[in-house]
Amino acid sequence: MRKTRVIAALLLALTLYPEASARADVRIKDIADVQGVRQNQLIGYGLVVGLNGTGDKLNNNVFTRESLIGMLERLGVNTRDQVTALSTKNIAAVMVTAELPAFARSGSRIDISISALGDATNLTGGTLLVTPLLAADGEVYAVGQGTLSTGAIAARGAGASVTRGVPTSGRIANGATVEKDVPFHLDKGNGLWLGLRNPDLTTAQRIASVVNKTVGKIAKVTDPRTVQLDFTNRDAIGLLGTIENLRVEPDNAAIVVIDEASGTIVMGANVRISTVAIAQGHLTIRITESPEVSQPSPFSSGTTVATPRTNIQIEDQRDQKLGILSSGVTLRDLVASLNALGVGPRDLISILQSIKAAGALQADLEVR
Repeated sequence: MRKTRVIAALLLALTLYPEASARADVRIKDIADVQGVRQNQLIGYGLVVGLNGTGDKLNNNVFTRESLIGMLERLGVNTRDQVTALSTKNIAAVMVTAELPAFARSGSRIDISISALGDATNLTGGTLLVTPLLAADGEVYAVGQGTLSTGAIAARGAGASVTRGVPTSGRIANGATVEKDVPFHLDKGNGLWLGLRNPDLTTAQRIASVVNKTVGKIAKVTDPRTVQLDFTNRDAIGLLGTIENLRVEPDNAAIVVIDEASGTIVMGANVRISTVAIAQGHLTIRITESPEVSQPSPFSSGTTVATPRTNIQIEDQRDQKLGILSSGVTLRDLVASLNALGVGPRDLISILQSIKAAGALQADLEVR
């Protein structure tokens, strides 16, 4: 009986306070980063060999030809006197990119991406030769090499061809070795900063509040994106491990994002609508051509005549009704009301734009 009463009380609480059950507390590590801890972009130029006749045409790509000659010279093969005789189609010049993770140490392995630079048609099965990867400061931080995989299918015949995916771009898992560290130490200094991925003053204050309540008064909000942490005479690594697992409820601004190209609409939970009346309808005109052919009798001097016949139908959707949305309706009420009107995504875009123009949409409208 006691267990039954507890379950009944819980169900009653969820009924009286539906928003409490819908709260989405998330870890601080999922909405904020430690400033200064980030990835670094690397880039390099290299050669892919071993292609099955799908590489660059050396006559059309000077950089591929010169790179091939330079590589062979470094390996002790002189081809300067035989430039015109170079006609291989099994090599391609490529650009190599990678992301160097934070705290990557010398000897670590990272993934690399390869993209054709010339007129190669397929990089499947090729092997990337040793390629230095440089950062923005011009220093080499990693070296890549290995057999790449495109994940694409390309087949060509005499009269037709088929391509699935992008055969001129591929990846090598763990294809580069880190050669140089990026110096950064969390345990040095007395202060660190948490940077919110989505700047919001309310969320920043909630983070500072839960941190101060759990580990002591070390957090202070400096702006909507930044929470300053003071680790004076304290274990920074241990405190960060505790702080990143604390949970807060993030707050977001009311925004409606519309992608007109795909008809996608995304609305936040804080979107509200003032009292407004909505009527939606279309005028659809269908024109169908069904020509009739008049055939003359045999042995007559008549000719065959095609008689055009056009059928026009007009639908104005008179059954559509005027709908009224009350002031302060929630996202769920808005969606239910518009669904009741039979509104599709494409029509919903124009309706939301009209509601915003009327000043009844209490949210930012972002059209992409």
